[in-house]
Amino acid sequence: MSKGKSVAQKLMSECGIDDPTKFPLDLIVFGRGATLIEKPLQNSEGRIVFGEHSAIITINSNIPYEGKKRFVIAHELGHYEMHRNVITVHNDTDATLEYFKNGHQETEANEFASELLMPEHLFRKECEGKKFSPDLLRQLSERFQTSITSVAYKYFELGSHPICLFYSHNNQVKYWKRPENYPHFINDRTKLTPPEDSVAFEFFDEGKIYPKEQSKQPIWKSTWFELKHWEDDNNFKFYEYCIITPRYNTVLSVVWEELK
Repeated sequence: MSKGKSVAQKLMSECGIDDPTKFPLDLIVFGRGATLIEKPLQNSEGRIVFGEHSAIITINSNIPYEGKKRFVIAHELGHYEMHRNVITVHNDTDATLEYFKNGHQETEANEFASELLMPEHLFRKECEGKKFSPDLLRQLSERFQTSITSVAYKYFELGSHPICLFYSHNNQVKYWKRPENYPHFINDRTKLTPPEDSVAFEFFDEGKIYPKEQSKQPIWKSTWFELKHWEDDNNFKFYEYCIITPRYNTVLSVVWEELK
């Protein structure tokens, strides 16, 4: 078990929290000895400043989505619980909050936030027996009152249907992730533009964002994956759902296969 997840579970046990949606995050922060402030921040989504005996957590009030605010609060609380003897002042941007971030402390804070907001036992229960779809991710986002992006990463980790994730920023693929032992190999496009027949490319090229009812878009296997010379694109059913954040010019492509 990762350190971030372990620390989050320890906190919930100490505070008697089974379902975090039933406890206001500001009360959890206060109960742990920190002060939470919400105000406009420039070039930052969250900030933590450590004092000698406490800390002040500041959240950017201009974040447009409550689910995203909750994730930022939980991320900063993760820094408070795990890194108080390592850092004195820390600012988090959309880049450091990105779940693909490889920095040790940022990864731990993201894992902490994910487990605090979406405890594994509850997340698995909510997914049980349900077919994967964009609607399921939206339902989980509403259930756990957190960002749909954080839900997609959590589903990648715990969901019953394998999905692949591709994160693009400013029309460039930054990172991608495929499940262990996944049968299809990804065409590595790191630092390149998204494929021209991808939904992500449509956004960067045309600014196109599909409405909710059309967000599940069919694509070819060869769009994101290696197509073997003996394979036929018509024999596969792949789909792409893009979580688009125009404010940051980012796209998280969720790609999955449905068996015919």
